[in-house]
Formats: sequence, structure tokens, C-alpha cells
Amino acid sequence: MKRVEIYTKDYCPHCQRAKELLESKNVPFVEYDVTNDSAKEQEMRQRSGRQTVPELFIDDALIGGCDDLFALDASGSLESRLGI
Repeated sequence: MKRVEIYTKDYCPHCQRAKELLESKNVPFVEYDVTNDSAKEQEMRQRSGRQTVPELFIDDALIGGCDDLFALDASGSLESRLGI
């Protein structure tokens, strides 16, 4: 299985939805909570080029945010991207 990383904020409903989708597929992921971590948030912005959370990466490749993750799932290509 591929390495999945997700940058989140603790009050973000989109972050929660994205994590729930990954959990429903039994996909382990590394979560970086940037709520009170400006250095980690800056890292997220540098990696993604984006300002919002969540930001998801699979094997260091940017997937995008919650809508992007759900779009991959709806198209049937999420499992292949995850290696499952």
C-alpha cells in the first residue's frame, strides 16, 4: 500500500470527511494537524502550493483537497491510486 499523508485542522469538517473516507477503505494515513503548528502549515503550503485544508498526498504526489479525494473515489480510480 502507498504512503498517504493528510494535512488537517481540528475544526475542519472537510478534513473529517476526507479522513472518514480513507478509514472506510481501511487506508492507513499519517495526519499532520496544522491547527496550531505554523511551521507544519508552511510546509503544507510549500508542498501543495495551496492555502486550504485538507491537503492529501499519496506517495508524495498531491491529490488535493476533500473534493478531489471524493472525485477520485466517484470515478473509481481512488483504489488504484492507493494501491488497493
